[in-house]
Amino acid sequence: MPACQTSLGNMMKPPKAWAVSLPLAGHLVSFMVAGIWRDYARQYGAIAINLDDYRRISNDHRITDAALWLAPHVHTAQFVQSLRQRLPGASHIEIKDSSEIRSTALHVFDRSFAVTYLLEGIAIAIGLFGVGASFSMQASARSREFGVLRYIGATRRQIGTMLALEGAWLGLLGVLAGLVLGLGIALILIYIVNPQSFHWTMSLHMPWVLLAVVAPTLVASASLAALASARQAMSAGAVRAVREDW
Repeated sequence: MPACQTSLGNMMKPPKAWAVSLPLAGHLVSFMVAGIWRDYARQYGAIAINLDDYRRISNDHRITDAALWLAPHVHTAQFVQSLRQRLPGASHIEIKDSSEIRSTALHVFDRSFAVTYLLEGIAIAIGLFGVGASFSMQASARSREFGVLRYIGATRRQIGTMLALEGAWLGLLGVLAGLVLGLGIALILIYIVNPQSFHWTMSLHMPWVLLAVVAPTLVASASLAALASARQAMSAGAVRAVREDW
């Protein structure tokens, strides 16, 4: 394999010196692992050896694969067609574009996680519905309290602000609990489930921008849901609410 792949392995140093024995040229040859990198092209991983070292040990000078970097102005499809016309036995050669492989992989991942995104949307809708239903029942039970507040001088706007703040605090509590539980589940999936079930690892990436947008949106949505659900209770007259209290 090319030497550049060995240098790529230096990006992730192993915690200690590892030795591995490989069958080359009819006998086992010991190597020291210089580094580890993530390669999602192979499910069970691969070992990269310096090309000169491999040829010197195995006396195998065959080339089984090659990577080409095209100039920015070169069209990929035209280059592949021209290359197939010039290479002997081109029908037995498989040529893949890295961007095509990447787009195919991302499409598979997006299709696999489409159900997850749908479930996330359903969970958010159910949560907001629960907030609205809860505040609707509370507002109905607290109608006398609102009437007394109105009777002593509180305006509907002030009562609505109070309910909106209560909904916002409830939404903030739910967001914080969701962040903690979600992070815990993510750590379990990344560092426990993936290595045991799929035999590969991945790095942890926190979507800070998405979280910064979604978290305030959910808090504001909970506040609006609470305010909308309690609107009917706030519309009751102060005198009638106080009279019912007696």
